[in-house]
Amino acid sequence: MSAAKSTSSVHDVGADKPPFGSRSDRFSVICAFISFSFFQSRFLTDESQVWSQNAWDHVPPPDDQMETINASLSKQRLTPVPDADKPKYNEKPARHWDNFYKMNSSNFFRNRKWLHNEFPELVEAAQSEAGPKMIAEIGCGAGNSVFPLLASNKNPHLQLRAYDYSSHAVKLVQNNELYLSPPAGSIHAAVWDLTSAEGLPVGLEPETVDIVILVFVFSALHPDEWGRAISNIYKMLKPGGLVVMRDYGRHDLTQLRFKAGRLLDDNFYIRGDKTRVYFFELDELSLLFTGSKALANQITDRTTEEVEDDSTHASPVASPGPHSQEASPVPQEPSGSSDVLSPVPPSVATPHTPDLKIETDVHPNLSKPLANCPPHPLFATEQLGVDRRLLVNRKRQLKMYRVWMQGKFRKLSS
Repeated sequence: MSAAKSTSSVHDVGADKPPFGSRSDRFSVICAFISFSFFQSRFLTDESQVWSQNAWDHVPPPDDQMETINASLSKQRLTPVPDADKPKYNEKPARHWDNFYKMNSSNFFRNRKWLHNEFPELVEAAQSEAGPKMIAEIGCGAGNSVFPLLASNKNPHLQLRAYDYSSHAVKLVQNNELYLSPPAGSIHAAVWDLTSAEGLPVGLEPETVDIVILVFVFSALHPDEWGRAISNIYKMLKPGGLVVMRDYGRHDLTQLRFKAGRLLDDNFYIRGDKTRVYFFELDELSLLFTGSKALANQITDRTTEEVEDDSTHASPVASPGPHSQEASPVPQEPSGSSDVLSPVPPSVATPHTPDLKIETDVHPNLSKPLANCPPHPLFATEQLGVDRRLLVNRKRQLKMYRVWMQGKFRKLSS
């Protein structure tokens, strides 16, 4: 059993770079490092032994992964969503999220305790000596990010704000016992659309928020809405305020599993429950927040492997409906304390694997100034990384690749 993970899976671009080691020459092109320590590693040197252990550290995608990706994407492009049907999915997305939360009780969602490892700034804000702080989670859902923070909060001056455009999700938050009687500080939840043209939520003044949390939020937006979303985030943050985010990555397992009639646009899909999802490249996230593509020394690529029981992997994530073959809006997320996941130490961190030649195209909206958004630069990148996780089902001899993007962006002073 490996020790519980207690540090972030991505590297702070402002920190000294640790010594770099690799298992093959193809890992020496882009420097990328992981901030792990005090752990032992297990290396896969014989592919035939892949099923013999519970976990293998930083296993790269196989050389034939592009064949799998291209085959899946080619099938999807043969039968996209008809143009005449696209408006009904894009006009009132909050309605579909309302239906999702009505179908699932608050017990369906796992608390995101891993956020405290990935973003220590959240923990620091909850310390008794931190002083006045305001943290806003946008796309709060059932409160699975704010409630773990609230439960451990020792700061009487911490204000938590939880916003979602699903009124049913907000009701779930408001009915939680911690919401009704917080142990310290305060919490307020309200219905608000991040892409609103009417400005910030009622009662929230500009430049009053210290940290904005965005967990699987931008992927739910139409690309035409990105500019307004960035603008609203920028408005609410104090100068020097921080955005912490995690979202779906390009060619994640859930993207490749979409069937016919689900492709709305390139890398943009409609699920069986009519909620939408976009799969990002790192350059796209960098362009959204900074106006520039990511620099090589800003990118971290973490690849690990873990085992899933056969009973848990008929489908890799919970499905919201009996006929849905695609992933639900609630992703299978890292727990931060997996018994089968061995973190990667800094001396053997895994960078990009450029020989895979995976496309790095960005959305056309990002090749020009974003509509309804102040001109860049608006933020500076503090952290930007890929978390690639190989899920292994030993009984069925299955390998399933998950890809998540993670970043921290600091608002520049005016």
